[in-house]
Amino acid sequence: MTIVIPEYSSSTGIRYLWSDGFEIKVEVVDNEVVITGNQAGLKSLATHLLTLAQDNVPSGCHVHYDEHNSLEAGSKDLILALS
Repeated sequence: MTIVIPEYSSSTGIRYLWSDGFEIKVEVVDNEVVITGNQAGLKSLATHLLTLAQDNVPSGCHVHYDEHNSLEAGSKDLILALS
């Protein structure tokens, strides 16, 4: 498997790539966060985490997912953030 990680640039910010046909759902079940996805969805999340983890990404950068932006209907919001 090859994962392409878009390089961070202060002029363009963070670019997030999505694999074709991705599906991701976020639920809270018995006080636990459960993230499920098809292969394309999990690969996309892995790419987004690696994109945030680049050395030159400034602290505080984040991406916000919700059911209106990338997640399946009924999903809880998910925020990935660099501390």
